[in-house]
Amino acid sequence: MGKKLKLGVNIDHVATLRQARGTVYPDPLDAAIICARAGADGITAHLREDRRHIKDDDIYRLRELQSLPLNLEMANVESIVEIALNVCPAEVCLVPEKRQELTTEGGLDVIAHLDSIKSTVQSLTENGTQVSLFVDADEMTIAACKDTGAPVIELHTGAYCDAEPNDRGALLEQLISGAEYAHSLGLKVNAGHGINRDNLAGILCIPFLDTLNIGHSIICRSVFQSLEKAVEEMIEAMAAYDL
Repeated sequence: MGKKLKLGVNIDHVATLRQARGTVYPDPLDAAIICARAGADGITAHLREDRRHIKDDDIYRLRELQSLPLNLEMANVESIVEIALNVCPAEVCLVPEKRQELTTEGGLDVIAHLDSIKSTVQSLTENGTQVSLFVDADEMTIAACKDTGAPVIELHTGAYCDAEPNDRGALLEQLISGAEYAHSLGLKVNAGHGINRDNLAGILCIPFLDTLNIGHSIICRSVFQSLEKAVEEMIEAMAAYDL
């Protein structure tokens, strides 16, 4: 019997909707509570340097006032690391970040920033937080992830998910090979970015997955029906995963 593939729901875009009018609603905390009720396994939120959606107070409340483990996405910068050390979320995912990007555009350059990432991984780990690194499915990068001491990688699935269906074959093979290589090194493998119900079938071909972190497509779906129903639909679609 295969293991259950876990779903982490990214609630950033609930905060995006709130910030569009500068109101106090909708509240990401309320979204997290609904996701828990629907059967999600975790909550993901990205505290960006520019604070364009999730705010500091959101992170503290998500850590303390809802039941699911919190995965804090963040850049490897001192001010955000200090917040992570104070909040002590269940998991931190280090991601690259550019001020003008609409969303995360690629994987973390672990090789170029190895020493800095290694230091951050050590600090967070010693503080009780599991660290994952958001990376492209490249063997040299994945090997560098192992060298940082981080126990988890999250494969960047955006290129595959955004490609035309006829162009996805080679990209999927890269993701499969990356997952296999990471597993051979003893790393836990998560995946995320751009995943929706239309491209999910290919993602489910990637072996050794532990968690999918999905946000935008679930929040978009919830515009036309309830958030609880949108989460339940994604969990049902993911149930076909068999390892």
